[in-house]
Amino acid sequence: MMRANDRLCNNKKLHLYVTMKQTVEFTACGFFKLGYPLVTSIIAAATTYLRLLDANTCFYIAKLTVTPSFLRTNSHRIMALTSISEDLRSKVKSSKILVVGAGGIGCELLKNLVLTGFEDIEVLDLDTIDVSNLNRQFLFQRKHVGRPKAEVAKESCLKFNPKAKITAHCANVMSKEYNMSYFEQFNVVLNALDNRVARAHVNRMCLSANVPLIESGTSGYAGQVELIYKGLTPCYECVGPQEQKTYPACTIRTTPTEHIHCTIWAKYLFNQLFGENPDNSDEEVFDVRADAKNEAGDKEQPKKTSPREWAQQTGYEAELLFNKLFNDDILYNLSMSDLWKKRKPPVPLLWNNNFDDSPSSDSPVGMNDQKVWTIAECKQQFADALKALKEASLELGEGESLVWDKDDEPAMNLVAAAANIRAHVYGIPMKSKFDIKAMAGNIIPAIATSNAVVAGMIVLFALKVLDSKMEECKTVYLRNSVGFRGAFIAPEKHFPTRNPKCFVCSSQQISLVTDMKKLTLKDLEKLVLKGQLSMIEPEVMMDEKVLISSEEGETDHLANKTLSEVGVLSGGQLKVEDFVQNYEIKMIVVDKQLNEDEGRFFITGDLDTMKSSTKEIEAEKSTSETNGAASAPSTSQPESDEDDVVMCTEDEPSTSGLSKRKSFEENPIPVKKRRTEAEDCVIIN
Repeated sequence: MMRANDRLCNNKKLHLYVTMKQTVEFTACGFFKLGYPLVTSIIAAATTYLRLLDANTCFYIAKLTVTPSFLRTNSHRIMALTSISEDLRSKVKSSKILVVGAGGIGCELLKNLVLTGFEDIEVLDLDTIDVSNLNRQFLFQRKHVGRPKAEVAKESCLKFNPKAKITAHCANVMSKEYNMSYFEQFNVVLNALDNRVARAHVNRMCLSANVPLIESGTSGYAGQVELIYKGLTPCYECVGPQEQKTYPACTIRTTPTEHIHCTIWAKYLFNQLFGENPDNSDEEVFDVRADAKNEAGDKEQPKKTSPREWAQQTGYEAELLFNKLFNDDILYNLSMSDLWKKRKPPVPLLWNNNFDDSPSSDSPVGMNDQKVWTIAECKQQFADALKALKEASLELGEGESLVWDKDDEPAMNLVAAAANIRAHVYGIPMKSKFDIKAMAGNIIPAIATSNAVVAGMIVLFALKVLDSKMEECKTVYLRNSVGFRGAFIAPEKHFPTRNPKCFVCSSQQISLVTDMKKLTLKDLEKLVLKGQLSMIEPEVMMDEKVLISSEEGETDHLANKTLSEVGVLSGGQLKVEDFVQNYEIKMIVVDKQLNEDEGRFFITGDLDTMKSSTKEIEAEKSTSETNGAASAPSTSQPESDEDDVVMCTEDEPSTSGLSKRKSFEENPIPVKKRRTEAEDCVIIN
C-alpha cells in the first residue's frame, strides 16, 4: 500500500467520484483509509469488481489510501466535488439510529455508521458470539466467544470513534419493553436480522410508529436493500411467501430452534465423518471446545483433533460417538449460561438412557419412511448406518471419500437419525425420514463480501432518508452475476406497486375458512394468529365479548371450545388485536368442511368481496389455488434469505393512553373493557 500524493489530499474537502461505466478494483483491506470521515467506504471487498450504487454519490474523506496500480491507472478519475451539505452533516450527527442485529450485516453496518459520523446508536441482539462467526463478523475476536454480540460490537465500534454514544441491548426485540413508544424515538431503524419472525415484528412496529425502516439481507453472493415506509412503499407481505432457505451457522451449531437446523447439522456430521475434504467452518460445527481456546488468550494450544480423526481412533464406535455428540457437546453448550437465559435449554442424552422401544406410529405397509422413529429406533439406525458407512469407507482407495446422496440408504439413515436425536435433545418435534429427506437440500454459505456491500448500501439509504429523499430509495439488488448492463448492483426504476389484496396494508380484513365444529379457540390462537399471522399477544372479540385474551389465564376456560360452541356463526366477524404490535384486523369466519389436502384452515385476503356470502369466498379460494397463491400471509424479499414480514396499518389517531383491557370475571365469555391509566394500564405509546 502507498499513500496518495499529498497534493491530492491538501484540499480538506476532497471527494471521490466513480462513474457507473468504470470498474474499480477494491483491495482486501478496503478501498479507503479513513481518518475522520463523514461517509465511510461503501465496499470492503477482496479483489472484487463492483460498481457503485449511485454515480452522483460523493464521499468525503480525510485521507485516501490506494494501491500503486490504482494510482497509475485511475488517478484521473479522482476529482474534487461538492461536499455533503452542512444540513445533512448536522442531521447525521444528531439522528438517533436503531440497528437490530449485530451479526454478519450488523457488524459491517455498525462500523459504517460510526465512521460515517452517526453518534447516537442503539444496537439490539439476543445472541452470543460463536466461533463460527469469526470468519465474517469482523468486530469479534476469539477472546470474545461466548459474550453478547451487542456488547462486543459496541466496544469495538467505540475504538473507531470514542465520542459516539452506543447503547447495547442483549435482548429479544420481540420483548414487551420494545413496544411502539420505544421505536418512536428513532429517526430510522436498520434491520440486520436473519429470521422471519423477528423481522415481522420489527417491520410492524416501525409501520405502527411511522418510522422509516431500511430492510436488508444476503444469500450467498446475492443481497438486497429496500426502504419500507407507510404510505410510500409496499409492505413486506404484499408479495407471496418466500420460505427461508439459508440459516445462520451459529444457530445450527449452538441454538437450533427448527428441525431444518438439525438436518443441516446432520449433513455436516456426515461430511465430517466420511465426506470429502471437510473445511474448517464445518469442523467448527462439532468442535464446541474450540471456544475454550479464548480462555487462554494467545497461549499456544495443543493440536486439535478433527471429528474424523477422533472417530477413526475410536473405530467409529456408535456408543462413544453418540455420547460425544448428544451428551458431552451439549453439556459444554449448557456451560455458556448466557445462551439459555431466555431460551429453553437442551437436555443431554446418553447411550444408556432408557428409551421407549414401542413403535412410534401405525404406518401402513410400505410406508415406513413416513413414520416418525422413536429415539430407540433412531439410536439403532444411527449405529447401523455408522457400521455400514465405515465398511464402505474401508473399501475406498487412498484419498477417496464417500459422497452424501439422499438415495443412499445408510447415508440417509445416518442424517435422519442424527437430526432427530439432536431435535429431541433441543425439544424440537421429530420428523419422518421422508420429511427429512425432502429438507436435506443445498446449504448457502454466508459471504463476508456480500455483507459488506449490503451494509454500505444501507448507509446510503439512511443518508437519503435523513436528507428527505426517500423517493430516491428504490430497492437495490446485489446480484451474484453481471447483469445485461454489466453491473453487479442493480436498483429498481420505481417503487413496486402495493398489493390491493394484501391483508396487512390494504383492507385490514381477512377471511378464515375452516370447519367451525373442529377448530378450537386454542387452535385459532396458536395455529392461525401466532403461527400464520405472526402475532405476539393476540386478542379476539365477538360483539364486545372476549374469546381470546392476552391476559394470562383470563380465557383459559374457553380454550378447548370450538368456534361453533362459543357462538361464532358462519360469515360472522371477529375483531383481532395485538397490543404489542399496535395492530388490528377484522376476520370473517366461514364454515366449510375441508379435505385433507386443504388442511384444517386457509386464509384469504381480498375481503371486499367476501363479506357478502360464503360462495364468494369459496370461489376466490378456487381461483387462488389455480394461480398457486399461498394461504398464509406473504413474506416477501425474493432475493434474500434474511428478510421477512412487514405489516402496514392505516393511519390512526394517537393511542396515547390506550391500554389493555380487563374483562369482567363473572361473565362466562368476558366483555371488553378498556383499562385507564388509573387502573394500572399498559400504555402502548
